[in-house]
Amino acid sequence: MNIQIFKKSKCFDSKNAERYFKERGISFHSVDLARRGMSKGELESVIAAAGGLEALIDYKAKDAVLLRYLAYESDKLQKLLENPLLLRTPVVRNGRRATVGYKPEVWKTWE
Repeated sequence: MNIQIFKKSKCFDSKNAERYFKERGISFHSVDLARRGMSKGELESVIAAAGGLEALIDYKAKDAVLLRYLAYESDKLQKLLENPLLLRTPVVRNGRRATVGYKPEVWKTWE
């Protein structure tokens, strides 16, 4: 398994996701979205696996309301690349599979 956890530093669900994998002895790589963000390819892969762009947007985040007024998916995608803190977290990737939010019932099937 090649687990990546994209997280925000103060996200409770991200900390729980890390704990989930630690308790099971599964190695993972954490990526702080504030420092690194996601590449366009990574983001497109997650969008495809998670069921669409809307599933990734954290409308509780500061400035997220602006995304509601963008008409085109490409514009929303560009805004998420510019400001990765608008993403819901944790985003957990395992190859081409990905989840958004705390989803241990899905991660269990990856083992």
